[in-house]
Amino acid sequence: MTDAPTLLAVGHGSRDPRARATLSRLLDRVRELRPGLDVRLAHIELNAPLLDEALAEVEHAVLVPLLLAPGHHVTHDLPAALAGTPARLAEPLGAHPLLVEALADRLTEAGWTPGAGDGVVLASAGSRDPRSGAVTRRIAARLGERLGGVPVVPAYASAAAPTVPEAVRALTARGRHRIAVASCFTAPGLFATRAAAHAPWLSSAPLGAHPALARLVLHRYDQARTTHPARELAAV
Repeated sequence: MTDAPTLLAVGHGSRDPRARATLSRLLDRVRELRPGLDVRLAHIELNAPLLDEALAEVEHAVLVPLLLAPGHHVTHDLPAALAGTPARLAEPLGAHPLLVEALADRLTEAGWTPGAGDGVVLASAGSRDPRSGAVTRRIAARLGERLGGVPVVPAYASAAAPTVPEAVRALTARGRHRIAVASCFTAPGLFATRAAAHAPWLSSAPLGAHPALARLVLHRYDQARTTHPARELAAV
């Protein structure tokens, strides 16, 4: 893999010290899956290395956003950072079956079991970009299918509605009394902590170093390497 471009995974950055450690463990799994591939971590803000510093240290790279959906960072900040460089930008993680697998497993690990009156709130960061909401709704629909038809309502920590408490109330009004919060975040942080605090029953851990998420990171990397010209960011 010495001639392959560097896989530069880009996280948002967080003041929570667990976030960087969690993403580092995720990338360790990626390295296990693809021995010899140069895999590095960068951040948009708050944590080192920042993206511009990381880009300056590699000759060729594919940036894989550790973000769930198109939003300002994916559609503006990352393309601007790549301007004038040979690096490619992969799609965000998106409503992929591997992401849904990780979400379902995290719920099971938290103690979720099928039962009467089940409901799930899919908690994510939120964005004013309508494409982001569309992706989150697809993730929620696919998670509901994976869980056997359980209603899954998307909710957001910022910039969009409903909030997690509003989604919980909506499910309660539908007669759902076992309501879990599925944490649709790649790592611990302020938004994930706030979302978990509103769980009336249980809340799953962030996706973190789940094996399916590591496979998805590599999938997005491989897509970006083999697609020419680069596709417009898609919500898949």
